[in-house]
Amino acid sequence: MSNTGDLPEADRIEGAPHPRETALLFGQDDAQRDFLEAYNSNRLHHAWLITGPRGVGKATLAWRIARFLLATPFEQGGGLFGDAPPAHETLDIPPEHPVAHRILAKSEPGLFPISRSVNEKTGKLRDMIVVDDIRGLTHFLTLSATEGGRRVVIVDAADEMNTNAANALLKMLEEPPALTTMLLISHQPSRLLPTIRSRCRELRLASLSPEAMTAALDQAGMGAEASAELTALADGSVGEAIRLTQLGGLAMYQEIVSIFAGLPRPDRTRALKLAEAAATRGADTRFEMLLTMFDTFLARLARTGATGSAPVPEAAEGETQLLLRLSDTPHKARAWANIAQEISGRTRHGQAVNLDPAALVLDTVFKITETASGRP
Repeated sequence: MSNTGDLPEADRIEGAPHPRETALLFGQDDAQRDFLEAYNSNRLHHAWLITGPRGVGKATLAWRIARFLLATPFEQGGGLFGDAPPAHETLDIPPEHPVAHRILAKSEPGLFPISRSVNEKTGKLRDMIVVDDIRGLTHFLTLSATEGGRRVVIVDAADEMNTNAANALLKMLEEPPALTTMLLISHQPSRLLPTIRSRCRELRLASLSPEAMTAALDQAGMGAEASAELTALADGSVGEAIRLTQLGGLAMYQEIVSIFAGLPRPDRTRALKLAEAAATRGADTRFEMLLTMFDTFLARLARTGATGSAPVPEAAEGETQLLLRLSDTPHKARAWANIAQEISGRTRHGQAVNLDPAALVLDTVFKITETASGRP
């Protein structure tokens, strides 16, 4: 594990600690218990696919497992008198342990993390994990075993491998080196090669409860930002909660609710102001967040009609009343689900051909207004 200095890290959420710096994992006791059960019963698989929604702790779990394996001496066979080694009840490793120190310093020789690398020509992160990132793993696996005899590989995220990188990793999964554990983090397992999935044991993580969300945000130094509205919009994802906070997602969502509060006549002044803000130079990430907030609004409309009740807690002032008024039947729920798909396709296409962001926002407002009025 080499020290990459101040280069950008693809596996870090801006404004949050890196998963290697995160000591505790909240709300994922079942996944941790499943891994420890396999370890304690001497059935440790050579490759694990850690899946679940974004931002629920998949990378934190991978780094906890890596820290545990590298800090726990390998015990082959029984103890001195033939008895089994003591069972481990937790993945916790003391912060003063040498392995923990080396991992924080990015100098642990038994660990090889793989994520999207920096393109030397542009100085920016690549969009994909490329085959050169995987080739470095070949050299790592030929090295002699380090303390405890174990080596650990973390791929974050495996979904981001291009075809050549995926095929290169598959060869290593087919012929796994002894005492090597590969941890593949995946947000969308369906995007992986079926042959990769078949060679891994899955650990699936769930969305976090409000209590676990609050604890995780507090650990990330954002406890003061936690609110019912933030929890509602983040939908059980700490990573999404951090993005919402960093990019002003809560205020954007409140504006969307306020714009449509007067339907069938939307607040045109607010809509124009929102559109102008989206077109501001350098506002690309905020524009992406705005599109996400439109998607969220439409999803919550569809959920309201399908279930007969608005999501709890309310994500913006006046949201509950608006959702119930616009989506009070399963028929309307289907209409909102259909228009959500159409709007998503239109905005993504518009981005691909570099349409004016302000025009895309106003087009989205128009389509939502049209759907609310019952027009096709």
